[in-house]
Amino acid sequence: MTIERASEYLQSLLSELLKLPAETEWVEFKHNNDNPDEIGEYLSALANAAALTGKVHAYLLWGVNNETHEIIGTCFDPAKTKVGNEELESWLLRLLSPKINFRFYPIQAAGKPVVLLEIGAAFRHPVQFKNTEFIRVGSYKKKLKDFPEKERDLWRVFDRIPFEREIAAENVTIDEVLKLLDYPAYFDLLSLPLPEGRDGILAALAADEMIAPGKGGKWNIANLGAVLFAKRLADFRPLRRKAMRVVLYKGESRVETVREQEGTKGYAAGFEGLIGFVTNLLPSNEVIGQALRKEVPMFPELAIRELVANAIIHQDFHLTGTAPMVEIFSNRMEISNPGLPLVKTDRFLDSPPKSRNECLASFMRRIGVCEERGSGVDKVVFQTEFYQLPAPLFEITDEHTRAVLFAHREFRDMHKEDRIRASYLHACLRYVQRDFMTNTTLRERFGVEEKNSSMVSRIIKDTIGAGLIRCHDESVGSKARKYLPWWA
Repeated sequence: MTIERASEYLQSLLSELLKLPAETEWVEFKHNNDNPDEIGEYLSALANAAALTGKVHAYLLWGVNNETHEIIGTCFDPAKTKVGNEELESWLLRLLSPKINFRFYPIQAAGKPVVLLEIGAAFRHPVQFKNTEFIRVGSYKKKLKDFPEKERDLWRVFDRIPFEREIAAENVTIDEVLKLLDYPAYFDLLSLPLPEGRDGILAALAADEMIAPGKGGKWNIANLGAVLFAKRLADFRPLRRKAMRVVLYKGESRVETVREQEGTKGYAAGFEGLIGFVTNLLPSNEVIGQALRKEVPMFPELAIRELVANAIIHQDFHLTGTAPMVEIFSNRMEISNPGLPLVKTDRFLDSPPKSRNECLASFMRRIGVCEERGSGVDKVVFQTEFYQLPAPLFEITDEHTRAVLFAHREFRDMHKEDRIRASYLHACLRYVQRDFMTNTTLRERFGVEEKNSSMVSRIIKDTIGAGLIRCHDESVGSKARKYLPWWA
């Protein structure tokens, strides 16, 4: 990862952590506490908590008020902190068992120094510090032995091997690894130089758990490595039916297929090609701005990218015979993935993302496919509002999750359900931006003139009647009223 991208990622990560309503089992905020033993205990507790809650990483932040999450700065400098004559990081690593990945990142935020400690989740065994295992109970650090139910749950987690760590190809030679995986794409996407020798290539892939040592000097290719960087997904038996399908239909139904194509590459190696293929299939809309005509895509590319990435990341790989899919109609695009969502569809925009595939999600974030640590749904809603498209629809079937983008439709042609859905999502978007929906903001969202504000008032009334939004303060006049999502 380049220095610029790393800085952007850390600032994005810090922003997302500060948005959390309170400390969680996998995030702790501190001011200046630099006690080495306490840091070691938190490393153990947070690593174990990350495993228990299905997170790839846990975080310890210095320079943040633990109640208000306000950035207050810190004088803690891990690079200059020593225990005796030993550097803090080296001392901590020596006393942790088993060894886990962790790293300190000094950051400047709001003009003040902040330190972020990123901690890898425990794997296979609970993490000990000085021979004692710790865990988080709510926002408190406790000894794991005092909470036997959490210890049992933690061991159950270790007994369940995530899909990403299952083996896609077992005991293959070095030549076969390099033949099956698009390793140049791995280094290119991470902005890293390609190592000169094969040992350097294998070491990098193994460090990211794309591959693991097998027997007799051979290697195992993990599902994570195969599903991200396979030259041909069909070369891996467990992944033959996991390639993204793109289908273009004639008209608004599935009666006549114009074109159908199934991807071949791993998701990371083939992502940009997939997005390019999809956007090239889309018809354009002609718009007139300042007396100039220009062609614009039917759907904003950023919205497509986010929804395709979500379909890849949140799919249930253990559902057989089905894969993520993009279907293009004359009036809409449907993006679906196997598996039911882990959060309710009406909370997609505000809920912290939960993924079955945290390792996959984490890597896709690292390479910039997911620009933020959130679900990306807020960006999708923003883009549809910016281009004044109908609001996206999120729905579930028996075994799938589906997101639908709709082509441009004049306000007068929108159905009542479309207007209510747009009103609700607009209220959600305003709320996560720490603002309120008003008649004026909703009128601007729909492109309705001020003289027709009564039409927007009717939509607000219908949305309240549907139980999706509520008035912030009913004591004020109707023109000054502000509105929130029902859950706020």
